Amino acid sequence: MAVLQRVVSVCRLAGWPEGIFAGLLATYLWVRWGAPAGVFRLLLEIALTVVGFVVAVRLARRAIRTAVWRLRNRLVVAYLFIAVVPVVLILLLVGIGSYLLTGQIAVYLVSNELEERVDGLAAAARELLATKPGDLPQHMRWLSHNLQERYPGVEFLVSNRGAWRFPEETALALPAGGSGNARGVVLRDGRPHIWSREGAAAGVAVVTAPLSKQVLSRLVPGLGDVTLLAAPLNGTARRPGSSRRPAGVPEQDLASHVPPAANWLDVPVTWFRLTPAVRWEDPSQTRDYPLVVVSRPSAVLRTFFSQRVDWSQGLMLTVFVVVAALFLVVELASLGIGVSLTRTITAAVHGLYEGTNRVMRGEFSHRIEVKGNDQLAELGHSFNRMTENLERLLSVEKEKERLQSELEIAREVQSLLYPKAAPVVEGLEVLAHCSPARTVSGDYYDYLSLTGGRLALAIGDVAGKGISAALLMATVQSSLRTQIRGCLERATAAEDSLAAAHLVSQLNQQLYALTSAEKFATFYFGIYDSRSGELSYTNAGHPPPIVVRNGTALRLETNGIVVGAFPFAEYGESRIALEPGDLLACFTDGLTEPENEYGEMFGEDRLIDLLVSNAGRASSEIMEEVYSAVRLWTASPDAQDDMTMLLARRI
Repeated sequence: MAVLQRVVSVCRLAGWPEGIFAGLLATYLWVRWGAPAGVFRLLLEIALTVVGFVVAVRLARRAIRTAVWRLRNRLVVAYLFIAVVPVVLILLLVGIGSYLLTGQIAVYLVSNELEERVDGLAAAARELLATKPGDLPQHMRWLSHNLQERYPGVEFLVSNRGAWRFPEETALALPAGGSGNARGVVLRDGRPHIWSREGAAAGVAVVTAPLSKQVLSRLVPGLGDVTLLAAPLNGTARRPGSSRRPAGVPEQDLASHVPPAANWLDVPVTWFRLTPAVRWEDPSQTRDYPLVVVSRPSAVLRTFFSQRVDWSQGLMLTVFVVVAALFLVVELASLGIGVSLTRTITAAVHGLYEGTNRVMRGEFSHRIEVKGNDQLAELGHSFNRMTENLERLLSVEKEKERLQSELEIAREVQSLLYPKAAPVVEGLEVLAHCSPARTVSGDYYDYLSLTGGRLALAIGDVAGKGISAALLMATVQSSLRTQIRGCLERATAAEDSLAAAHLVSQLNQQLYALTSAEKFATFYFGIYDSRSGELSYTNAGHPPPIVVRNGTALRLETNGIVVGAFPFAEYGESRIALEPGDLLACFTDGLTEPENEYGEMFGEDRLIDLLVSNAGRASSEIMEEVYSAVRLWTASPDAQDDMTMLLARRI
């Protein structure tokens, strides 16, 4: 199964060129196995080669992308191209230049010495031509003895009123083509020679000397092997370096004269120069033959400097060694610094990469190791600080989620504290709604059915917002209902009525005793009697409710200060008779105090205008119109304060 999955993954990575290549390869193997060679097979091989090249390029590019994905490999490649490749190219250029220069100098030394040898033969020929015929045998013997070391196998021929040869057994004859002056390299009997022919009115003198490999290699002692690749030797051509000795070639001509290597850089250098040569049978035709020199850089330097500047050889060698050593030290130091910087950068990036992966897995406690005091180290410290902040923010977020969950529970609990539906009271229609600014609200409204066709209405605004205000709101509700129940029981026993002022006073005393000094609430409490249509109320520092009657707005009185702040506060009680069609609007300051972008509050006047203009509409429509106007005024999706409204209409 694992092998099959591997094959499937490889097939997914392969593209159409790989598929074509696989098909062509299978077809080629089938054709090669069962069919003879032909045009189809040739075309198939060409197509397979072209597609294979495309596939190789694609695979190479993919391999390079994979190899340089890691920053360390990318930096290593960059360092190779920036530092190593130029150095290698420079060294390669120096090596090629040294090779070419060494070969050129070696060939120059040999060619120069060969020309000097030819000039020496010309001088000998002129000397023989100036010698009296009677003295020629003795002079030839003496001259041969003196030239034998520089010109092994030298031969003389003088034609001056006779023919004189030396050695006497030589078969040297005058070459064809006249008796003029000529010199250089000549092929005589298929073998290379140097020669000189000097002609005058008295006669002609010819001097030749063989140019065997041994003679050529000794032109510049200690330089190396020198070979003139002229005509085949006795019918058998021999390539340079061949181990087989051609027939007729002396064994010493095959011996190597290349000096031993001074070091591992002292490699053999092979170079050549085209040397013009003539044939003895027809000196008028000239042909170029390669003069091949095999030497070493140390031999060339030793020969060149010993001949030219002996005093500076040691100094230049010392300077070269010192410069090379400095170059090597600088390169090694650069390599060490580059490797160190690369390891520092890649280690920091790898740490950050591993850290981000672990943070992605939720391991916010992970910290990367930081070394050094540079920008990368500061980046590592920043990452660690970031993970610390993330860990702290995560804990804060978890705590926030827990608090939000608790607030949702508190909101649900608070929603249960508000009355589910308005009680049915003859002649009165009641509707209330609270829009909290936060999850929970500090505003309070309530209505309770009382005995004798009466209805208790309450609305309040606790100082502050959030949980503390919601808790105080719950305290107000529980205290109010407890006070109402107690008052109703006492009123039944004493056959007395329920007084709003007395109830608010008792509520103030209880809140002051149960809460801190800075906790207080504005509160409005009213009792409506359906039999008389009269509303008795106490307003403890709350925004005065508004009664809309026949297109006119009436503001109710305020009978005291806020509840829960002062234990000695006294509260009065007022009464108003509600006529059919009257609309009572009780509200909190969240509807009148919101500000627009210029800092201007919505205000009670705008609220009154809305109530008056919409008094004939249903209570729910009036309430929606008021809330929409306030939101439009603030031009903000979030409410600035809790907004609560209670509407009661006499019908």
